[in-house]
Amino acid sequence: MTLTADPWWPQAVLAAVLAGDAALSVRPPAFIRACLHGVGFPEDWWWSLIAVKLLAAAGLVAGIQAAGVGAAANAGVVCYFLAASYAHIRARFLKTEFWVNCLGMLALSLGALVVSYAPGI
Repeated sequence: MTLTADPWWPQAVLAAVLAGDAALSVRPPAFIRACLHGVGFPEDWWWSLIAVKLLAAAGLVAGIQAAGVGAAANAGVVCYFLAASYAHIRARFLKTEFWVNCLGMLALSLGALVVSYAPGI
């Protein structure tokens, strides 16, 4: 596994999607609210998800130039969405938000990790 993103564009796409997700989460639309309520995540802590997503996006962008940073950030994003998937399964909240949003983001983050970092294997 190489520690430099090659190609770099999947990291940029994932960073843009995470930044957009964070921006949407400032005033969450119905599908985000349903998702967070469905897994029982307290509203008082919703701000923390915005911070995590923005920091992850920044790490992905920084990692395009800084070897190792992007791989670590991308692995962290994968872990974040694995934890979110577990929360959905545990809460038995397996509606459209789980299949499209949660698993979709997990697939995107896994895809970015494999495309950008696995070719060197």
